[in-house]
Amino acid sequence: MDRIVIIGMGLIGGSVGLALKAAQLNNMEIVGVDHSWEAVNLAKKRGAIDRFEQSPADAVRDAQIVIVATPLLAMPEVFKELAPVLPNGAIVTDTGSTKAQVMAWASEHLPETVSFVGGHPMAGKETPGIEGATADLFKDATYCVIPSLTAANPAVEVVVGLAGILGAKHLFIEAEEHDVLVGGISHLPLVLSAALVSATSASPSWSEMGKLASSGFRDVSRLASGNPDLAEGVSQTNQASLLKWLDSYMDVLTRYRKLLAEDNEGFLAEIAAARDARNQWVLEKTEGVQEGERIELPSPAEHMTEMLVGGRIAEFMRRQDERLSDADKRGPRR
Repeated sequence: MDRIVIIGMGLIGGSVGLALKAAQLNNMEIVGVDHSWEAVNLAKKRGAIDRFEQSPADAVRDAQIVIVATPLLAMPEVFKELAPVLPNGAIVTDTGSTKAQVMAWASEHLPETVSFVGGHPMAGKETPGIEGATADLFKDATYCVIPSLTAANPAVEVVVGLAGILGAKHLFIEAEEHDVLVGGISHLPLVLSAALVSATSASPSWSEMGKLASSGFRDVSRLASGNPDLAEGVSQTNQASLLKWLDSYMDVLTRYRKLLAEDNEGFLAEIAAARDARNQWVLEKTEGVQEGERIELPSPAEHMTEMLVGGRIAEFMRRQDERLSDADKRGPRR
């Protein structure tokens, strides 16, 4: 039986498990790992995993695929713990929201005998933990794929297939570019959402304001309800990009404030331009989903199933063992 190990039974890890179980992959065991017994027990009860372990090292023995879905700052220690016990040829991927630092940690701590392929599903919600996990969390989302320099092609194909099983559309991207772009459309909104709540809840009139607040406030402040671990990881691994976007945003706010005070027509023109830009973005996202639904080629999910159930990954891992064994017999290069 093939084995996929998911380390971290939070919102993302739990949703990955639920999506994989919903895909009904034959001869596939899903093993969940988390330091919290409550989390892994609930994941098992919800059907996200077949069984669970608390030790990552115990779980990954004989695993073909390992998905690290822990908070960002926990990843280097997880990589260190996995390194001595990962099977030769195993595929390791992650779901972290920044990539340059994660790729560096993987290069530093994981052995060359495994393939690391960075990943980031552009999906989430404010309800943290396994309680908020759903099988359709990644439907129509973009799934960033960042292969390491030493990742084998079959490993990259499997991670692309994983994205397809989750219902997402894969996108190859460089780690540094990913962090700059995601800083603007994911990390900046998190800070803005929290800042809105900080500004309004500090008002002496907050108790009355809270009673009046409705959908507009709820929508813009939604991200402030998320897990603070995300903000901690982002602030330490993507600080430069986030600072750049905050500076840009504050420049826009300053311009808006000046227009509001001195040029009402100019202020309204800015609001209208922002509306048009957002409407165009929504239209393009919708068209992209519709175009994707019309494609009738074999899906990445089908390809991944063939790779796993058809034994191609097992064969790849066997060849890796043989290659390493032959290298040992030849001895060190001179």
